[in-house]
Amino acid sequence: MGRGDRPATSRSLIHAVGCLSVCQAATYVLLLAVGYRDGATGPVFSDLAPGSRQVVDPVVQALALTDVVVGATVTALLLALVVQVAKRHGTVDPDELSELRG
Repeated sequence: MGRGDRPATSRSLIHAVGCLSVCQAATYVLLLAVGYRDGATGPVFSDLAPGSRQVVDPVVQALALTDVVVGATVTALLLALVVQVAKRHGTVDPDELSELRG
């Protein structure tokens, strides 16, 4: 294996997008841990009398679902930008993109 054999330390924009996606996916676990209630049921209220049993917070589940959609969209947008950079500059190594420096 060569210079970019470890994605977390490689100098590739594609690996950077992948690492960002993994970090963003960790927020799903965080959100679901915040809304977890020990011994609670799902937030389906058709068979429960109000106040009879503890339920899981449905707002946190909705936020986690929104996080999945936003994460997929951001990943797709970043990968599209990496493709355009590779087409225009012929590389995905940020050190070789001297034209993009300010």
